[in-house]
Amino acid sequence: MRIISGEFRRRILLTPADAETTRPIPDRVKESLFGLLRGHCEGATVFDGFAGTGAIGLEAISRGAVHCVCVERDRHVGEILRKNVEALGVEDRCDVVVGDALGPGALARASRPLKLAFLDPPYPLVEDPIGFRRVMTQLGAIIDILTPDGYAVLRTPWPLRHRVAPQPATPDTREPKSFKKKPKDRRSWRKDVPELEPTAAARKARTPRVDKMRDEEVEWLDLDDQGRLIDSEGNVVPDDPFLADAARPHAEFTVPSLVLPNARGPETHEYRGMAVHLYMRK
Repeated sequence: MRIISGEFRRRILLTPADAETTRPIPDRVKESLFGLLRGHCEGATVFDGFAGTGAIGLEAISRGAVHCVCVERDRHVGEILRKNVEALGVEDRCDVVVGDALGPGALARASRPLKLAFLDPPYPLVEDPIGFRRVMTQLGAIIDILTPDGYAVLRTPWPLRHRVAPQPATPDTREPKSFKKKPKDRRSWRKDVPELEPTAAARKARTPRVDKMRDEEVEWLDLDDQGRLIDSEGNVVPDDPFLADAARPHAEFTVPSLVLPNARGPETHEYRGMAVHLYMRK
């Protein structure tokens, strides 16, 4: 992890041995993000929630921000963040707060007025409906203290969806069907045959899959008896969680709203599996 541009360009930042602990933002995404914010870092006050090792907050400092509050909940990662701040010699420009970025204490430490704010919560947090509401509530409170030309940035997985727990199956209380059959000896007889649940093969879901290169072509996918996706020729399709979930009748999803009543936006920029959303105060 390194500083891309500005006063501390190419300086390397300390990171935990386990990269999964902080899920650092890729350099290409960070460069693109600060390209969108070009001209807004100089002289800015910054709030960096879920700061990790400081990849975003220290990048803003390097690009001319006058002060940044970095909030990180993990104490071990917070110590690494302090060492990065000391290594760059910006203790007077960067405050490290070990605490919950979604708590009132973190918001109280933010500068007023605030020019830039970054929230980069763990993906499992925003993929959980309750956690997502907490994040959006704090984001709304941050937007309230932004300057008229300030920006708040939220990073999420993309597409962002919430899984809805399947409803328990309702027992079938219908009367079994009956029918009459005329045998060869022409003696009439009657036999009750209970209505059976459809087999897995009969429950195959047909889901259109559109070729991204040629939208006019549609390939139909089915499910085999083991629940695997297969194409029209019976070949097993490589794992694709979104298509698989769409093909299974029990899997239902909702798409949470990213709109806030006190904000303009979001302006969403997608980066292959993740997205950054930019907001301004109304």
